[in-house]
Order: sequence, then structure tokens, then C-alpha cells
Amino acid sequence: MSTHIISDLSKGLHQVRELPKKDTSNGHVTSTPTMSRKSNGSIAQSAVKMSHDKYRHIAAVHSRPRSSVLSHDTNSTPSFLGFRNLMVIVLIVMNLRLVVENFMKASADIILGALLYAIVPCHLFAAYIIELVASQHAKGVIGRRKRSGSRPQGIRDPKERQGTYATWRNIAFAHSINATLGLLVTTLTVYFHIHHPLIGTISMLHAIIVWLKVCSYAFTNRDLRHALLNPSAAASLPEIYAQCPYPKNITLANLSYFWWAPTLVYQPVYPRSPRIRWLFVAKRLAETAGLSVFIWLASAQYAAPVLRNSLTKIAKMDITSILERLMKLSTISLVIWLAGFFAVFQSLLNALAEIMKFGDREFYTDWWNSPSVGTYWRTWNTPVYHFMKRHVYSPLVGRGWSSHSASAMVFLFSGVLHELLVGIPTHNILGKRH
Repeated sequence: MSTHIISDLSKGLHQVRELPKKDTSNGHVTSTPTMSRKSNGSIAQSAVKMSHDKYRHIAAVHSRPRSSVLSHDTNSTPSFLGFRNLMVIVLIVMNLRLVVENFMKASADIILGALLYAIVPCHLFAAYIIELVASQHAKGVIGRRKRSGSRPQGIRDPKERQGTYATWRNIAFAHSINATLGLLVTTLTVYFHIHHPLIGTISMLHAIIVWLKVCSYAFTNRDLRHALLNPSAAASLPEIYAQCPYPKNITLANLSYFWWAPTLVYQPVYPRSPRIRWLFVAKRLAETAGLSVFIWLASAQYAAPVLRNSLTKIAKMDITSILERLMKLSTISLVIWLAGFFAVFQSLLNALAEIMKFGDREFYTDWWNSPSVGTYWRTWNTPVYHFMKRHVYSPLVGRGWSSHSASAMVFLFSGVLHELLVGIPTHNILGKRH
């Protein structure tokens, strides 16, 4: 019926499209594309009248042969875009259900983990206040030298040396209390109150990283203070440090950048990239998310069942079956480890470095070509390697330790940190569950 109404309206418009209009210039009548108000009113009344005509149930619905859309003899290839969208919605809903379910089960753990994360800025602010006091003390020493007219040849006056070193010992003690208190609070909270292993692991990992960063911040600024008060030692400072000389680096912005920078070693200045490539960040985060899902599926579908099936064999001390299960588990463990390595060191750290404009992104080297175990440990995790070499190994060698003794201490220190990272969230200390 609507089709007939539109047809009649078009006919009426065609009839009144050109109405005669007298041309005042030459007396002739010309046609103009205007419609009078009267014609408009008549056409509208006609349309309203036709719209009230009685509908006739005679429309030919089946007017030609047609095939079903999914039949092989259909005339056009159907699009399955709607099914793809449906599958995406189903996957999102399923994962949201898991998120809600896990949140309901571990809501208390999530809240505690968030509180532990919120405490970290407090410890960083305390480290900043401690270093601010230390820098003010160093400025006071330089000011007294200038007022007395003495040449800046280092801390040679016995009284000045005694007072300066006493202050530095107090500063080192304050840093130790602040950093260790942050790690201790997280360790006790995770061990006794957080039962979700993933939340506990993330909380412990963040606490250990911040503890290492605060230690590096304290050690580096101590040597920068020493270089400020001893001009002879200032010549050994790297050239890049001249861009932000001590104590201009003692700011909250500088420390906050170090908190998020993908490194464990503090420097007043880092090489920076000129801009943030957000598409690069999106790709790296997508890789991290995809690999995380893969690791979760591989662990739940393959690794966990093999471990559960191995418990009875281990209890019976069936050596042959145990070896078979270990070889079976080694393959999936290697795949999970490689996926985790790529997700963290290639995808996540590069995304974080891009956001922070951190220029030095050598988070690993070609460890897969390592000729020895020592080379492997030095190349697969360069942030930790740089920290251990700069703040543990080199100072011990400088104090007269042999390279083997210093390496053993580094190995022991690394083992303690790994025990905290693995044993505390799983409530297993040295293989004993509590």
C-alpha cells in the first residue's frame, strides 16, 4: 500500500512541478519549478485519504524459486560475519564469568594485593626524604668550606670526616630500615593472609623489585655525594650524569620515573627515545595478553594433569614411571617457559619502555647460543645481571674478595630472592608447606 501512495505522490509532484508564471519583462508566461501552497495541501490530503484505504491480503510472497541460504545451490555466497561477532561475544562473556568467579573467590586477596601496591609509594617517598636530608647535609658541608675559604680537596679535616661519615651511616641505616620494612610487610602479608598464588606472586615480585630499586637508589646517591665532596672522584663519573648532576636528581619526579623504568639500576639520567609509539605499545600488550592466555591454557590443560597423575607414582617410588612423567612434563614446561620469557622480556618490558621513553632496551641477549651456564645466566636476564654486578659482585671484588667467592655470594643472594618469590606465595619454604 505504501508503494501505491509513493507512486501517486510522485505523479502529483510531476503535474505541479512547472506552474505558469508571467514574465514582467516581455509579457510572456514562463514555467518555474515552484509549487503553490494550494497544490501542496491537495496532495497531502490525497495521501492521507489513500493511507486509510483497506489493506488487501493478496501480496505474492512466494513469487519465484529460491534456495536456502546455507544450501550449496544458493545464488549468492552468504556472509558469516555475524557468527564471528557472536563467537567474540561468547568468548568475552565466558572470560568475564571467570573473572567474576575468581574475584568472588579471591576478593579478599585482591584487596590485600591492592593495599600492598598502594604502600609502595610511601616507601619511595621515605627514600626520597632520606636522600633529601643527605643532599642538604652535603650542601651544608660545601657551604662551610666556601665560608672558611678552604679549597675543595675532599674530606680531610678529621672533625668534618667524622661528622660526615656518621651522618652517612645514619642515612644508610634509615634506607635499610625503609627498604627492608617494605619487603617484610609484603612477605608476612602474602604468607599468612593471601592464598591465591598468582596474586601472591605478583605482590612479592613487585615488593622485591622495589626493594632492589631502593637499594640501588641509596648506593648510587651515596657515591654521587662522595663525588660531590671529593672533586678528585668526580672525574670518574659517566659523562651522561652531567645532564643531571647531584643533587639536582633528588626529586620526586626523578624517583617516580625510576620506579616505573624497566631497570633495577638507578641512574640520574637514562637514554631516552624521542616519542611514544602507541601502536607499538598496543602490539606488545596484545602479545603479552595472548601469551598469558596460552600459558594459562597450557598449564591447566597439560601441565597440571601430568603433575596430578604423577603423585601416585612418586608416592610408590616407581622410578621408571617418574622418569617418564618428568620427560613428558619437560616438553610442556619448556614451551611454557619460552612463552613466559617472550611475554615478559620482549613484549611487556618493551611496552613499558616505550611508554616511559626508556632508550636502552637490551633486556636480554642471545642466551640460546650460550656456550656455558655462566654465559647463560649473564645473558638471559640482563636487568638482574646488571644489578648483581654493579651492587654485589663488583663491590665485593673491590673489597678484596676473589671472583669465585663473589660469584658464590651472588648465587646465594639470588637464591634467597628466588625462594622468597616462589616459596612465599605458594606457602612452601624450602619444600615444606605451612
